[in-house]
Amino acid sequence: MSSSARLSTVVLDAHDAHELAAFYQRLLGYVMRAEEPHWVLIGPPPGTGGTSLAFQTEPAYVPPVWPGREPGEQQMMLHLDIQVDDLEAETARAVALGARSAEYQPQDDVRVLHDPSGHPFCLWVETPS
Repeated sequence: MSSSARLSTVVLDAHDAHELAAFYQRLLGYVMRAEEPHWVLIGPPPGTGGTSLAFQTEPAYVPPVWPGREPGEQQMMLHLDIQVDDLEAETARAVALGARSAEYQPQDDVRVLHDPSGHPFCLWVETPS
């Protein structure tokens, strides 16, 4: 059975949708696709393919905790994996753009960071197996 369903967009809540969209626009080189007062859509430049990201302002937003420590804390629901060519350089660039490094780093070929709204995301580099 075939399906016409396809993933087009991942939506992240934030205290400020525009601020978080601007961070990911700079990090990924994405372009603005649409915006409203409390919602923003960004995506890859035309002709390059990829998944779009949308951001919605949620006044009651609570940043996730990663790794989870205590029962009842807001847990990470998902995270973005972003492949890079130079892990150290891209980590430094992400931090300069407003990300912060997570205390726990589980792998040598991955850097876990938190975006300005506290969502964890990973920068990773392909390593020979």
